Amino acid sequence: MAQFDLRGLPSVDRVLQQVASELPHWLVVQVIRREIQTLRAALQNGRQLDAEQLWEMLLAAVRGRLESLLGPGLREVINATGVVLHTNLGRAPLPAAACKAMAETAGYVNLELDLADGERSSRLNHVRELLCLLTGAEAALVVNNNAAAVLLVLSVLAAGKEVIVSRGQLVEIGGSFRLPDIMRAGGAQLVEVGTTNHTRPSDYEMAIGADTALLLRVHPSNFTITGYTGEVDLATLVGIGRRHGIPVMEDLGSGLMVDFPGADLTLPAAIAAGAAIVTASGDKMLGGPQAGLLLGRAELIEPLAKSPLFRAMRLDKTRLAALEATLRLYLEPETAWREIPALSMLARPPAELAKQARSLARRLKRHLDVPVTVCASRAPVGGGSLPGLELPTSLVALTVATAGQAQALVDALRVGNPPVLARARGEQVLFDIRTVISSQHTPLVAACRAALEVAQCDVS
Repeated sequence: MAQFDLRGLPSVDRVLQQVASELPHWLVVQVIRREIQTLRAALQNGRQLDAEQLWEMLLAAVRGRLESLLGPGLREVINATGVVLHTNLGRAPLPAAACKAMAETAGYVNLELDLADGERSSRLNHVRELLCLLTGAEAALVVNNNAAAVLLVLSVLAAGKEVIVSRGQLVEIGGSFRLPDIMRAGGAQLVEVGTTNHTRPSDYEMAIGADTALLLRVHPSNFTITGYTGEVDLATLVGIGRRHGIPVMEDLGSGLMVDFPGADLTLPAAIAAGAAIVTASGDKMLGGPQAGLLLGRAELIEPLAKSPLFRAMRLDKTRLAALEATLRLYLEPETAWREIPALSMLARPPAELAKQARSLARRLKRHLDVPVTVCASRAPVGGGSLPGLELPTSLVALTVATAGQAQALVDALRVGNPPVLARARGEQVLFDIRTVISSQHTPLVAACRAALEVAQCDVS
């Protein structure tokens, strides 16, 4: 195919005659210009298109962009993957109390105002006391995520100094974000000890020197090492730190506040074990909004709040309100398990899941002309919180003729209304009931009917 002559690119006026939009004229023109420029760059980079292909591609791109501008980019989805803390879906769904609190902060609120005396106060007053009461920490601070929390600690307490960490804990989280990169950004010098699979107390002892600022333990986040392995537990590392006068920092990550079978340390347990600083996420096992929690000894936490970096990392009023509402639920543990969606989903017993799966399967059978079955399975928690732990669950499976049709059905469900996230396995489309609540059964059935028409699947 011959290279398209760039002088033949359609004009803005020609495209305008073919598209209709409720958006302002100036905005439509801007969108068209941008899409023409995108096509121009593609052709200059060697993309081979004839005039008809280019015209169809340009119209589709412009119409798609205009349609996306008319509606919100963020849409509510039905999560049928079984992964409770799904990073791509925003991790933990917020409790109703947190949503209500966020809505109530839309106007003016006493974010940094003490209503009793009319003087300026700290925005952290609304969550600091709750965090200290719930965890036993002397002091607490909140920033916008856990990576920011770690960066803040390293920048303030360890810049230009050494931080000792086990080689087996040098994690990489989503988006190629690596712990060593955070340490370099914070100005700290990384000192690796032990081997990938085994680190001993003596490894830390021998590495401690005059420039050592912190001993750091890091939650494994999204991986496990099996076989001949060994890590130094927090209590042992705290003992080493005390003998040498060096604080221990525990990057707990998951933010678990209450005991959970098969889980690692909780925030209160990490404080009780003697960690000088504990950092964690707010939107993982804690079940709240995105946030980075910093807990620990007052003489170490207080300097962090005075750093210029803290202002760049602080939370806005809506997330502080959501975090406060979530933390209040933990004042009564039974309330937390019932009202925090992430916890209630994780705690759903296998018998309840099987019952809900059978109920959904019956509804699907009444409305769909494809085989529907129920089977037992296991699913990860997700969100880099409890690596290696898989919980028993129940799946509802739709069976079509080919694996290709199953994937086509999954794709159609994802772009439907509402969007449904499921997964394909061979000729089956699987819905994990752990993350599908009963009120979503009706829209899920409707979404399946529509997706089957779009995907044009045959019965096996």
